[in-house]
Amino acid sequence: MKKTAGKATAGKTAADKAQSGRTHNCLILFLTFLKIGAFTFGGGYAMIPLIEHEIVNRRHYASEDDVLEIVAIAESTPGPIAINAATFIGYRVAGIAGSFAATFGVVLPSFFIILIISFFLRSFESVRIVKYAFAGVRAAVLALIIRALATMYKTCPKSLFSYILMAAAFLAVAFLGANVLLVILFSGAAGVFWTVFSAKKGGKIT
Repeated sequence: MKKTAGKATAGKTAADKAQSGRTHNCLILFLTFLKIGAFTFGGGYAMIPLIEHEIVNRRHYASEDDVLEIVAIAESTPGPIAINAATFIGYRVAGIAGSFAATFGVVLPSFFIILIISFFLRSFESVRIVKYAFAGVRAAVLALIIRALATMYKTCPKSLFSYILMAAAFLAVAFLGANVLLVILFSGAAGVFWTVFSAKKGGKIT
C-alpha cells in the first residue's frame, strides 16, 4: 500500500514538474517574442536578426539551420512571416500553449502601438521631426533586411541549381511582374524535383 502511494506521489511530482517546466517555457517565449515585437521595425525580414539572436544565441531553442528552415516555412505559408515563425518556434518549444504564448507576445506590442498611433497620426504626420524620424527608421529597416539576407545567404546550401533558381525568381518578380505566390510554388516544386532527380542519379544532393 505504501509502495503504491509512493509511486503515485512520485508520478504526481513528475507531472507537476513537467507542467511547471511548460509554464516556465511559455512565459519565457511570451517575454522573448514580446521584446522582439516591441523593438523591431519593418516587418518580418527585419525581425530575423533579432529572432536569431534570441532563439539561437541566447535561448538555444534552435540552430541557425533551423532558423533558415523556419523562415522558409513561414514565408511559404499564409500570414506575416514574424507571426508564423513565432507560432512555429513556440509549438516546437512548448506545444500548443507555447505557440499561443509566442504568437500573442509578438503581436501585442504592434497592436498597442498602432492603436495609439491611430489617435495621433493625423496631428503629428505634418511635424518635421516626425518625418525625419520615419526616414531614420526606414534606413534602419533597410540595414536589418540586408543583415538578414547576408545571414541567410551564409547558412543556405549553395549550388549551381540554387543560384540559377534564385536569379530566375528575382528576374521574374523584379522585372517581369510575376505573381509572388506562383514564384514561391514554382521554386518549391523545382527544389523537390531537383532533390529527387539528384537522389536517383546517385549524386550529392546540394
